[in-house]
Amino acid sequence: MVDVPESLPARMYLLAYDLNKQRMALSGERLGYLLRAAALTELYLDGRLTEERQRPKADTPGDDPYGLLAQITASKPRSWKYWVRKDSRAMVRTVRDELAGAGWIRVRPRRVLGVFPADEVSVRDPRVVKTLWGGASSALRGKPVAHVNSYDAAAVALAAAGELRTVLPRPDRRRHKRRIAELTARSGPAAPAVKKALADYWGAAAG
Repeated sequence: MVDVPESLPARMYLLAYDLNKQRMALSGERLGYLLRAAALTELYLDGRLTEERQRPKADTPGDDPYGLLAQITASKPRSWKYWVRKDSRAMVRTVRDELAGAGWIRVRPRRVLGVFPADEVSVRDPRVVKTLWGGASSALRGKPVAHVNSYDAAAVALAAAGELRTVLPRPDRRRHKRRIAELTARSGPAAPAVKKALADYWGAAAG
């Protein structure tokens, strides 16, 4: 049996890796939104974050590996979308460094066009990505929603909201729309907030 990372953000980062092209399918803010939402979802599923008036509220103190509980506690009430967007690029670096430090990925510096610095990410063991993909695929097509592993359900919900084609190509998002909605309802409010954040992102890009 292949081991996989415990944290949901780490899992979503690996699911964003395209094994065929051997590179990340998402980067920058879009990947950051996905990872921030994954961290919020993890806290929500673990009961450390609740919802009050359609806003996240820190509930049970405890492990806060990405500092989101501390941010939410110190802030006035804000929307889920706000917290998905906040510090999104920093979140990418944090999760990437976490995975690199634990030996899940390899990060090498390179230069685009020989000038611009960038990082080249590679997965050390492709079986890890395949195992995570298998869990998400099973959640989408397998047992009743109530019996699906909570992190596998969340992976589908987040992948759909974040338009993560490595997990859910657009035809699959259309074909399994009802199942995705059920998995999203079970996974909490952070995934729908990714969809709103992306709508703003694309709107700004178009403008």
